[in-house]
Amino acid sequence: MSEFKPGLEGVVAFETEIAEPDRDGGALRYRGIDIEELVGSVPFEKVWGVLVDESTEPGLPPAGDYAAPDLTGRTPSDLQTVASRLGAEWGLRQLIDISNEEAKEDLRRLSATMISVCAQSARLADGHADRVDPAAVAAGETTAERFLLEWRGEADPAHVRAIDTYWICTAEHGLNASTFTARIVASTGADCAAALSSAVGALSGPLHGGAPARVLPMLDGAAAAPSVEQYVKDLLDHGERLMGFGHRVYRAEDPRARLLRRTAKDLGSPRFDVAEELEQVALAELHARKPDRVLATNVEFWSAVVLDVADVPPQLAPAMFACSRTAGWSAHVLEQKRLGRLVRPSALYVGPGARSLSAA
Repeated sequence: MSEFKPGLEGVVAFETEIAEPDRDGGALRYRGIDIEELVGSVPFEKVWGVLVDESTEPGLPPAGDYAAPDLTGRTPSDLQTVASRLGAEWGLRQLIDISNEEAKEDLRRLSATMISVCAQSARLADGHADRVDPAAVAAGETTAERFLLEWRGEADPAHVRAIDTYWICTAEHGLNASTFTARIVASTGADCAAALSSAVGALSGPLHGGAPARVLPMLDGAAAAPSVEQYVKDLLDHGERLMGFGHRVYRAEDPRARLLRRTAKDLGSPRFDVAEELEQVALAELHARKPDRVLATNVEFWSAVVLDVADVPPQLAPAMFACSRTAGWSAHVLEQKRLGRLVRPSALYVGPGARSLSAA
């Protein structure tokens, strides 16, 4: 057996042509294209195309008219539940039995519908039991605009830009927990809906997709404190986590944080000043305490600020992340289908030796 790595950290499981997070250079490229070039040049649906179609065309189409049943308004849960059900509702065939093109069309349809379901659930959470007229939603020019129209019945241009930028920055990031989950399910030959719904579940935890929801309370605490420096020191002295700092991949600034910081400033975020001050204080304090570790700002910190610009409540953050990550998940599901190999790692047994039932 090869060397044991807890959590599989550093273990190479696949070769991929989809994304390249530059560990030391602080860059992220989707199929070779730097996200710096994508943001502001093309909308999210075209970036979905870059990742899945290897071209901006055709990209992600508008969702068909789908009224999601039995929504609860708990959006991450609604998204996972409906996504898993769509396989049966639509009669999707298993990956092992279909062509790459059929799989791609299934993923295209699922991704568009999942974003629509997210908007419908968020609208219910806001206290609106009715749906926005599908014709009014269809009038939106981009996926982000249609999402806001289906959620709120209106789409502020600043909110559209905030969500579009956030989705592009978080569309794909290599073999993270949710993407690995999608690939594992795809490797069994299950249908595309099973792969995407399982990925949503993996994304719901605070250590992967839920962290931005915990950033805003931290910013509020810093704003209310007599001193941001003392606020940060008190948090760390009490063993609490500073959400939005450090990354398992980057040893330089997270390029997504850089883009989102710029967007938050351009859009006039009311939290920008306190966020910038907290960032500077936190980085200095972390460096003083752990000078041998690179603990830079990660995507989650400024994601929270940008989503706040669009009035996205913190509890919706995991579902918003899932909407964007449909692009990366879909690309990896297709790559895994082409690989055609079941994912089956080993475990190192460290339990008791052979014993009798009477000793239990």
